[in-house]
Amino acid sequence: MIRCCASARTDLMRTNSSSSLKSRGSVTAAASSLCLRSRSGLNTCITAFRPPAERVPLIIQPTREFHTSGRLRALPAPLIWMVLKPLQKLIAIILGRSIRKWWLALPPNKKQLFREWTWRRRWHFVGAGAGLLFFVSLFLLTHLDESPVTGRTRLLVFSRENFMELAQVTAEAYMEEFKDSLIAPSDPRHQVVEQAVRILAERNQDIAEISSVPWTVHVVDGPTINAFVLPNGNVFIFTGMLEAVADIHQLVFILGHEMAHALIGHAAEQASLSHVVELLSLILLTAIWAICPRDSLAVLGQWIQGKLVQFLFDRPFSRKLEAEADQVGLQLAAKACADVRAGPVFWQQMEIYDQLRGEPTIPEWLSTHPSHQNRVRQLDRLVPEALELRASCDCPALPKADPRVIFHQAVKLLLDNAKKQENIAQEKKNEKERAGVILPFPQSPPVLTQGSQPQRGGVLATSALPQTLLSK
Repeated sequence: MIRCCASARTDLMRTNSSSSLKSRGSVTAAASSLCLRSRSGLNTCITAFRPPAERVPLIIQPTREFHTSGRLRALPAPLIWMVLKPLQKLIAIILGRSIRKWWLALPPNKKQLFREWTWRRRWHFVGAGAGLLFFVSLFLLTHLDESPVTGRTRLLVFSRENFMELAQVTAEAYMEEFKDSLIAPSDPRHQVVEQAVRILAERNQDIAEISSVPWTVHVVDGPTINAFVLPNGNVFIFTGMLEAVADIHQLVFILGHEMAHALIGHAAEQASLSHVVELLSLILLTAIWAICPRDSLAVLGQWIQGKLVQFLFDRPFSRKLEAEADQVGLQLAAKACADVRAGPVFWQQMEIYDQLRGEPTIPEWLSTHPSHQNRVRQLDRLVPEALELRASCDCPALPKADPRVIFHQAVKLLLDNAKKQENIAQEKKNEKERAGVILPFPQSPPVLTQGSQPQRGGVLATSALPQTLLSK
């Protein structure tokens, strides 16, 4: 019997190699070695070697057992940047304001000495600026990437993997936000969207960014006309969008547009440009707070700087990405055998719907999205190419009736009928006035209402799932 120290009380019994012992500690016994483990985590292994002589030396090997905790989940780099973004601005403001106060507190003679010292070392500053410019250019050149599908060269500071991690955090937050308004998978509306997403994914398996992502559908019960897709394949669509589309072809086009954002990585691209512009604007922000003689002027200069960055960089770039998503989304819908001619019709419907709701028409340069008219014109230019792509994918032939022509005829007919009703009401009013009876002018029926828009809500109609689309 071998006794361990008091801190490692363990009673041992000699057993053969196939037996095991259970005591207050844990013991492992073998024919040639014996290992003891105590409560304190100290392991003692005794190994016996039998040389030719009868003496049996003992080799005692004390080891310490380490217990590791579970792996901590690191925050995604884009999320860290978003958290630190306001702090960077605050540091730039404090630095610029401190420089201004330091300069104002200097006596005139020291100001003159500082100017002379700066002038004598002007070439040092020029060299430092050139070196900084070189490293910035090197950083930008080493972070250039080729966009999927379109092959466009772009700047990517944050990788796709970084945004996959952020997308998982974002998806969990959305699921918590919409947990009380999510539609059950057995609901027909959910099944329609799930079927459309499945068709888009299956027919575009040649794109690695689509085939490598598990696509999950979430339908939110809400009047908002919106849909979005996260980079990790989580599709969120509101029932308001399902009511806005006229048929399954428009739904496939909208889902293709949102999936295009995800597969191209527009979120990472936009965050990368915003990150670079933000870092460069910090230098200008520091200079504004250092040069402006008063805080009120510095605040005004900071506001002007923010608006310039917004209207010269952020919003034009956002409109560019939306136009690219329209282009790629139309190609995805074409390969899914949808009628791509329905894409321009959707934006024409949205234009009329905004007018009926009294939405103010703002200039495109103030918006993050292209105007409905510009989107219609761009899609009309892309439709012939998309039709050729659709034909090359062994899709069934489309009907000869163009949805764009049918929509224009329907709108023209509604406007003509409304004009006739207005003329009839005006004639009746004139007759009453001539008869000496003044009646209030009856309101003419609206041209289109939310419940009577052309083909609104048709996505769940009986003919909403044509066999030409679902058979693929």
